[in-house]
Parts: sequence; C-alpha cells; structure tokens
Amino acid sequence: MIKQRLIVLEVASFGITLLSQSIALAQPDDPEEFSEQILTEITFGKVLYGIFAILIAYGSFYIIQSLANWISERVPRRFRLVIKQSIPFWKGLILLITIAYLLNLFVRLSETNVVAVTGTVAVALGFAFKDYVSSIIAGAIALFEAPYRVGDRVRIEDHYGEVVGYGLRGIQVKTPDDNLVTIPHNKTWTEPISNANSGELEAQVATDFYFSHDVDVEKVIRILYQADYSSRYTQLKLPIAVVMEEKFWGTQFKLRSYPIDARDEFVYKTDLIRRAKAAFAYENISYPKMIPPADMMDKG
Repeated sequence: MIKQRLIVLEVASFGITLLSQSIALAQPDDPEEFSEQILTEITFGKVLYGIFAILIAYGSFYIIQSLANWISERVPRRFRLVIKQSIPFWKGLILLITIAYLLNLFVRLSETNVVAVTGTVAVALGFAFKDYVSSIIAGAIALFEAPYRVGDRVRIEDHYGEVVGYGLRGIQVKTPDDNLVTIPHNKTWTEPISNANSGELEAQVATDFYFSHDVDVEKVIRILYQADYSSRYTQLKLPIAVVMEEKFWGTQFKLRSYPIDARDEFVYKTDLIRRAKAAFAYENISYPKMIPPADMMDKG
C-alpha cells in the first residue's frame, strides 16, 4: 500500500510539474495582456446570455429527471430501468454543451489559450476543490464502468438501498427507512461497492429461518418452498433454493429467491416470513429457545 501511494505521489508530482511548465509557457509576463489574449470582450449581452445558458441547463436537468421518472413508470416494466439509466448520459451531454457554449462566449479558443485556461483551472480546482473534482471525475468514470446505475440496489459502507439519483458529485440512495443518502462518487476509489441487481429488475432476496437441531428438516424445506411459490411477488422464472447451515445453537435455513421487481424486496421478504410462520405454527414447529449471540448471526 505504501509503495502504491509513493508511486501515485510521484506521478502526481510529475503531472503538476508538466502542468506548471505549460502554464508558464502559455502566460505572458503582463497579467493585463494575458487577460486580453485569453478573454473576449465582456459585454452586458454576453453576461446575460451566459446566465440564460446556466438557467436553461438547470431547467433541462430538472425536466429530464422528471420526464424520465414519469415515462419509466408508464412503460412496460422491462424498459423502466433502461429509461432511468439514461438520465446521467443526458445530464452529462447538457453539461458539456453548456460549458462549450460559455467557453465560446467568453474565451478566445486558440490552442495556446486552451492550454493556459485548462491549466489554470486545473491548478485552481486541484487546490481548492480537489475532493469535489475527484468526485466529478469518479462519476464520469463510473458512467463507463457502471459499478452502480439508477435503479440498482447497492451497499456502500453502511448504507444500503436503491439508487434513485445520479448527480454530478454523487448518487442518491434511498434506504429501507426512506432516508435519502447522498454518497460522493469518489467512494468508488476506496470503498467496495456491493450491487444486488446490476441493472436487472430482479435481485436475490435471502430470508433466514432458525430451528433447533432436532427439527423435521424435510418438512421445514417443503414449507419454505410452498411459501415462496405461493407468494404473488415471486419471480417464478428464476431459481428458488433452500440452503442449510449448522450452528452450535441450532440449524439455519436460508431461503434464496427473487421478487418480480427488486423494489419489492422488503415487502416480498415480509410476505415470505408471514406465510412461513403461519405454516410453521400450523405444523407445531417451534423456533429454538436459545438466542444466539449477535456476532454469530449470518447477515447474508
């Protein structure tokens, strides 16, 4: 790890040196002359056009987000995530067009000026907003690597939920408690990201049940399968499985199956538990009396 960090620091130092040299070559000695060479004539009309461009960009972001959410809830279910996942692309396209328009409005776009402006902006942002810029770059890379997309169910650090928004700096994750958590994109540099469905509508749900060692295993497995097949949320095209694991305090049964829609994960899990407990009570199958320690419980 230390060796990797040293390599990164050396590369960063080399990049800053090259950048500084390019800026020095691009900038004349006189600051006023430099400004005259870089910037076009600033007029009231240009400022007004620039403000309008920014307002139109923000308005477009809002319209695209609202329109995509509205359409995605009215098309066939298989197209819902495709429409939502296109939102970051359209936002990025609008952002690029707006930046290009503003540069064309206020900057003389010669080769030398582009080097000077990009170098100056890069250095300024590098020192003042390095975390913010890091998140933006990570967000652009995440568009191609796709560790998460809108509609995916992800776990990042201690936060688990559905990705409901993809912004410039981070994503918005709605948790089961209906909290909206904003997570910066640069977490992809350092934190593992667990994605339950990776763009698919279905995500596997694991439901745990615990019994004593002398329980009738075949009867329990049969009840769990019946509970799953009879649930209206179950995606019957995907496999259903029951796996067992022995603990010192009892036997763990894990029912693995898929809901039709990943958004119904917790409703589906509740429905399975409700059906299974009713059947267990009817068959006089009781749960173990001994309560296992919290650190012995399987969270998977």
